[in-house]
Amino acid sequence: MLLADAFYQRKDVVKIAQDLLGKVLCTHINGSYTSGMITETEAYAGITDKASHAYGGRRTLRNEAMYGPAGHAYVYLCYGIHHLFNVVTYGINEPYAVLIRAVQPLEGIHTMLLRRHYKVLKPALTAGPGAMSQALGIHTSHNGSSLQSNLIWIEDRGIKVAKAKLVAASRVGVAYAAADALRPYRFFIKDHPYVSKAKGLALLH
Repeated sequence: MLLADAFYQRKDVVKIAQDLLGKVLCTHINGSYTSGMITETEAYAGITDKASHAYGGRRTLRNEAMYGPAGHAYVYLCYGIHHLFNVVTYGINEPYAVLIRAVQPLEGIHTMLLRRHYKVLKPALTAGPGAMSQALGIHTSHNGSSLQSNLIWIEDRGIKVAKAKLVAASRVGVAYAAADALRPYRFFIKDHPYVSKAKGLALLH
């Protein structure tokens, strides 16, 4: 079942980040269909979150999609190489978003292998936000696209993540955010092989 816009329009971005675990991210790009179960996410809480691109109300051409309607993609280039895919949440002019950091490949695995120049399936194929986007064909050209389209969308296939398997940790690569860097806003499925190896500042149980 396709996730409706109402799923993304909730105010609690942390809850949305948790609820996205177990959902299935799908793409139909350049004629190829791929999908993967979401295993790792990070929440970014708008203008008060120093780790967010929108902290302090910062608004640029790059992050404009964050200020748009919930249920749209925010895709930006990191280090000039990696295309990182985020889900915009809450509402217009409320720049909340969830970064999708990793998925477990489900469908279109051959296409993912070709895109990543891999010969065999292994966690590094889609564990990490840049690797995941490359495998699924997500590019900055998809920035601002609706998640109700037939290009990029997220489905609920009834996969449930038990509370005992939900791990909360600090986010990755945001040490500049001072105290906000320690917020337990990264979520992943415990002991799942398709979770990035990157470590936050402090693992929180």
